[in-house]
Amino acid sequence: MTLKIGDMAPEFSLQDQNGEVHRLADYLGKKVVLYFYPRDDTPGCTKEACNFRDNIARFNSGNSVVLGVSGDTLKSHAKFQEKYELPFTLLSDPEHGMLEDYGVWQEKSFMGKKHMGIVRTTFIIDEKGKIMHIYEKVKPEAHAEEIIELLKL
Repeated sequence: MTLKIGDMAPEFSLQDQNGEVHRLADYLGKKVVLYFYPRDDTPGCTKEACNFRDNIARFNSGNSVVLGVSGDTLKSHAKFQEKYELPFTLLSDPEHGMLEDYGVWQEKSFMGKKHMGIVRTTFIIDEKGKIMHIYEKVKPEAHAEEIIELLKL
């Protein structure tokens, strides 16, 4: 499925690092920064997560919520969150259902070998559940600032 700006964001129901279930419907009335990343505690993913962490007050004050999603386990998410003091929710999608619904589970190539993996992508979802912006080819170290500028936070 290829999602585009103006589409309703696909509903999801996933557990976070503490085992609590989150649904997109839980966040109606807020802007949702839904960012998909390949793996916990890897260089690029850590830079991206820490960039969101360092700017979380701006997101919170702007009636926005940050949700990170990867295929990692709840335990991995909990360690990652604790190690870097991440003040936002990390959702676990080991079955890749949500990753596929959002079109971020794709064939990738690394050192000449093809494999399936998560393409780093962020969806900005408005208060009514519609996709208002999609970031592809994300630069992890300054991504939060891009979104802050877009949302005028």
